[in-house]
Amino acid sequence: MKVFKRAFTYIFLSVAAFFSIFPFFWMVVSSTNKSVDVTKGRLLPGSHLFENMKNLFETVNMGQALLNSAMIAIATTVLALIIASLAGYGFEIYRSRKKDILFNILLLSMMIPFAALMVPLYRMFGGISQTLPIIGIDTLAAALLPTITTAFLIFFFRQNTKMFAKELIEAGRIDGLSELGIFFKIFMPSMKTAYAAAAIITFMNSWNNYLWPLVVLQSPEKQTIPLLISNLGSSYSPDYGVSFLAIVIATIPTALVFFLMQRHFVAGMMGSVK
Repeated sequence: MKVFKRAFTYIFLSVAAFFSIFPFFWMVVSSTNKSVDVTKGRLLPGSHLFENMKNLFETVNMGQALLNSAMIAIATTVLALIIASLAGYGFEIYRSRKKDILFNILLLSMMIPFAALMVPLYRMFGGISQTLPIIGIDTLAAALLPTITTAFLIFFFRQNTKMFAKELIEAGRIDGLSELGIFFKIFMPSMKTAYAAAAIITFMNSWNNYLWPLVVLQSPEKQTIPLLISNLGSSYSPDYGVSFLAIVIATIPTALVFFLMQRHFVAGMMGSVK
């Protein structure tokens, strides 16, 4: 009976792994084939990788799109980690009835879909464009500001702060550290796993963000990777080999970030659950 259960478990996990890995396999293989081979469903690697790469960089400004996405994703991640962790730390360490009510209202905001906020946000940034063009419509700043932090990220850091040893705060105060000094010199180094998990989530969300950049970024030179890939696939006769190659290139940064920090990601997520 135990052998049967074990065999069933391995078969189930193998099937699940196949369905999980197959889209990535298909994506990589298709990037090496002609468009006609992709439409035929060819599952073997081809010999057109360099030709697809040449066509991709000649057709669109891939380097600029990568740079735009990188600047937005890195800036969003850094600012989100600082702001959200400060908020989560403050909600947990300096608790009061009013702060708990405010935190509950903040959590309720998670129920509002972003599509419902796009028109007010666009009108707001349209007004800002007239007085402060540097963060107005069609700027990278406008693409990242509304996504700097989220209610989920604040909740995540508050939950992780529950695991933080409060005795360290008292020790820091006795040593003469300011409240901000305690946060930056004691709390942040002690919560590396939480910051790593939050960094992965924020970077991936920002890198793959499509809807808001589509609305606010209007110049071709301000395009991000998701917008560029969307344009490649929406032409009258798309070259699927080139499109899949662009997707492979766009996947590499997020895959690297995740694999380099996956240990911290699991530990950080477990800490937030506890």
